[in-house]
Amino acid sequence: MTSNLLNHQIDDILESVLEDARGDVYMVNPSREAIEEFVTVATSFDGAVPSVHMLADERTLKDVMDDFIVASNAADLIADGTLSLRTIEQAPENSLLVTEDRVIAVVHAGDRVGGLVTDEESFVEDTYDTYTNRWDDAASYNLRTPPITDVRETLADEISPDAEDDFTAILNSLETARGDGDGLDEVTISLLVAAKNEALLYDISKWGEDVGIASKATFSRTKTKLEDMGLIDTEKVPIDVGRPRLRLKIGDDRLREADNGQLATVAQSILN
Repeated sequence: MTSNLLNHQIDDILESVLEDARGDVYMVNPSREAIEEFVTVATSFDGAVPSVHMLADERTLKDVMDDFIVASNAADLIADGTLSLRTIEQAPENSLLVTEDRVIAVVHAGDRVGGLVTDEESFVEDTYDTYTNRWDDAASYNLRTPPITDVRETLADEISPDAEDDFTAILNSLETARGDGDGLDEVTISLLVAAKNEALLYDISKWGEDVGIASKATFSRTKTKLEDMGLIDTEKVPIDVGRPRLRLKIGDDRLREADNGQLATVAQSILN
């Protein structure tokens, strides 16, 4: 037995595995917290991250990936080859981290987390082979959220660098971006940023649909909701051909006076 990882947080255990792993890593039946922490640890990891194959419960994955902050960073990891997602139907009792050198069972005991480790060669080899085979047979999980790098780069290019700065600052001020009362969703954030920078509804909704955040129809419905609640205003901008387009503006003085760090908090308080 190698040293057990006791009295650690889940992020400590994940960092230990990523630092020491040779070859691919299988992350089996992770909890919601473990998935979130993995994305955070891998995104900020200092050094090369091994390829991680995550075999997770589909419902748990869906619940976690409903948070745009987690999902868009996970999409970045998928895009660069660090992370792959598949679903598991018959999960082991505990969460497992399996490498070529060791197997770690992640055990939760109240508010404590332990990593019980074995490096017994034949057991590790059998376990690794087992989950390699289960991975090959597992169904892929289709994460539809775009990578956060693409979101930021295209927002700067198609709207403005200031809009991208505002978008990033708002995301950084939030713990979650779900739109369920715990955080603003990505469409609302995009529209608030567009209003702060007086962009056209057509431009922000086209950008949002092109990058994969949401459809133009979703942007339009959310714009109407925010306008009805007084968070944003619109003004018609004539064009040479066709119907006038709408320029978005901040509609509430409390939002107008808030800096980026406060904008999300103020908007949430108004929406709630």
